[in-house]
Amino acid sequence: MIGFALNTLRHRKAAFAGAFLALVCAAALVCACGILLDTGLRGAVEPVRYAGTPVLVAGDQNVHETTRDGDKVKSKAKPISDRAWIPSSLADRLRTVPGVRKVVTEVTFPATVEGRPVWGHGWESAPLTPFTLREGRAPAAGEVVADAAAGLSVGSRVNVRTTTATRVYRVAGVTAEALDQRTSLFFSTEEAARLAGRPGMVSVIGVFPEVDVAPALAGTPGVVYTGDERGRIEFLNAEKARTKLVSLGGALGGTSLIVAILVVVGTFSLSIQQRQRELALLRAVAATPRQIRRLIGGEALLVGLPAGLLGAVLGVGLAFWLRSQFVGLGVMPANLSLVVGFFPPAAAVLSVLGAAWTAARVSGRRTARIRPVEALGEAAVRPPGISPGRTIAGLACLGGGVALTLLLSTLEIEAASSPVTMLTALVWTIAVALLGPIIARVAMAVLGLPLRAFRVSGHLAAANLRTGTHRFASVVTPLSLMIAMTCTILFVQDTMGHAVVEQSRQGNHADYVLGPRLPGVTADAVRKLEGVDVVTEVLRTSVRVGLERYGAQGVTTAGLERTMDLGVSAGSLGRMGADTLAVSETAARSLGVKIADEVRLTLGDGTPVTLKVAAIYRRGLGFGDLTLPHALVAAHVDDPLNQTALVSAPSVRRDALAAVLGGVGVLDRVEATAEQSNAGVNYVAMGLIIAFTAIAVVNTIAMATSDRTRELALLRLVGTTRRQLMRMLRLETLIAVLVAVTLGTLIALVTLSAFSTGMTGSALPYVPVLTYLEVIAAAAALALLATVLPALLALRSRPAEAIGTRE
Repeated sequence: MIGFALNTLRHRKAAFAGAFLALVCAAALVCACGILLDTGLRGAVEPVRYAGTPVLVAGDQNVHETTRDGDKVKSKAKPISDRAWIPSSLADRLRTVPGVRKVVTEVTFPATVEGRPVWGHGWESAPLTPFTLREGRAPAAGEVVADAAAGLSVGSRVNVRTTTATRVYRVAGVTAEALDQRTSLFFSTEEAARLAGRPGMVSVIGVFPEVDVAPALAGTPGVVYTGDERGRIEFLNAEKARTKLVSLGGALGGTSLIVAILVVVGTFSLSIQQRQRELALLRAVAATPRQIRRLIGGEALLVGLPAGLLGAVLGVGLAFWLRSQFVGLGVMPANLSLVVGFFPPAAAVLSVLGAAWTAARVSGRRTARIRPVEALGEAAVRPPGISPGRTIAGLACLGGGVALTLLLSTLEIEAASSPVTMLTALVWTIAVALLGPIIARVAMAVLGLPLRAFRVSGHLAAANLRTGTHRFASVVTPLSLMIAMTCTILFVQDTMGHAVVEQSRQGNHADYVLGPRLPGVTADAVRKLEGVDVVTEVLRTSVRVGLERYGAQGVTTAGLERTMDLGVSAGSLGRMGADTLAVSETAARSLGVKIADEVRLTLGDGTPVTLKVAAIYRRGLGFGDLTLPHALVAAHVDDPLNQTALVSAPSVRRDALAAVLGGVGVLDRVEATAEQSNAGVNYVAMGLIIAFTAIAVVNTIAMATSDRTRELALLRLVGTTRRQLMRMLRLETLIAVLVAVTLGTLIALVTLSAFSTGMTGSALPYVPVLTYLEVIAAAAALALLATVLPALLALRSRPAEAIGTRE
């Protein structure tokens, strides 16, 4: 049978070209997603700032939880968002370890130089890189040493804004080295400790040479980091990036594989439909069902293997392109290199081989099983119905779509709802694909009459669509998938963004919003202005309750009701103090807490605290799941400068505020809400699936049109003009687009409504009309292009010659 399969492929290159292209795209997607997943699991971040330090001692950057299940003990860990500091006294303990020659401590804190963010350190930590002086000398009190990338010269004076104040420093020296990804500014040891604001604590301790110091740290918060682990301490967002890559690679890879299988099944189904007469003839000359199945399976493997290998190679390149996009968007650090191993390409090849073989066997199942005479009859005129098995599978998918929709409407956490959202849209689309011929018959019963208003072309289009329901369904399926997936991916983000902006708009009662990067001393200066009623400082962070992550804000509570309305439904924000917090309704349900209950949480730097619930509020999307005291949050984040302030000052002019702020931005309420709505959303990864479905649309429609060369030639021989034929094909395509738009929109609307119900409490998703029309226009343009170009090629040959070509 392999010989027959090779012979078929040799003589039917065009028929298998579409399947080959679909498999190549599928393999590339699966391989790229697998590489992202593998990088998240095994990727390492090379140290830069700590490259010259063989051993680092720093805090534990994870929160841990241990559970018991009978005799089994399970330990889990999740990363915290900020740096965990350690006692400086650990340095004295490390100096006593045999073999240790030098111990270097470091404090790290944010600063701003002439509007540029930098990181401040004490000069004693320079050997950790190491940094050396190119010119000048070490800093004394009131002086700094700038790195080579800062663009400063010895003797110049610079304005340095820190968390405590803004002060002019003299540049005492410039280093010979500069780091690629951050600018460093070195202060005297005493000044750095004061500016860091954590007496008796340090961010890291470097140990020289490489010595086992772990036994000396037993019972302390210090953790040893060597090798590439040092990069995790330097780049705290690296662990978050790895976690994101694991979830993104897994979710995107799973979605890609399901979409790929759906597209490949449709493509192979159309390919086998085009060969019905050939397969029926083989049955008529005594080929057994087993031989037909082996032939079809062999063809699939012969097409799938080179497609999988080519797709895997392209997938590696695609993964590097994705990485460059993620680095540009700040999702992952530039020195987190991709891990390109054997498994992702192998998994891509095996997955497309399995998809191709399964698709071919399922598509040719009926032809292989029926009797030879019936096979010849079906090859001439295929029955409009579908098999009982396909009907049952379609109804089962409808039931699955209903169940997933109901489940999605109950999910209130985005991390849980996002994968279910994509799966829900896919299951509904699979149901449409399985029940496609039935849907096509219903559609033609409704749309057939209006088509006949176009005389010759309309009558021909109606007749073709009515008799070719399987072909019509094969075209509608990828179009529906494209529209459903595109609308779901785009409008899920729009729905969430609109809900966030709307809650922020409703809850923001301030006259002005100051920031970002607003020092606390500047906020205090604004409070002293005549006419300023209230200044509410707002500092965003994330905390963990157990292992679950919650977005939080730290706010100054004095006069909070004048600037911020959280939509309190229980308790009162007036009760908030140093040991209390407010909780959103969603978080309260998730945590199972009510007013006066205690919540034990872990702050951004790993510090555990227990706070009492003072209020429960509705606007959690706009203001965070938890609202904490500002002083508590500011003491436990890496960058307390990265805050804003809400100002209630109805009688104060904007330029008066700007004069006090010294370069910090001043926005009114409308501008602040608009800025929040323009936050960038990463569409790059899921956009690949949209691109894949767009390719599938063009591929399928082009295959369906190219297969009609003899049909078009016959119509020309009986007197139909080229213009009438092109109009007929365009009408057929527009009907397919209309049906696909209806189905895809319904799938997306049901999915988005369920998502919106769970996440925002409203069953009405936010759908920008212009964006939706652009999606429909793009789908229609692709469909018409894929129809017109093959049709023009088919109509170039003479009818008498075309009608005698091989089917």
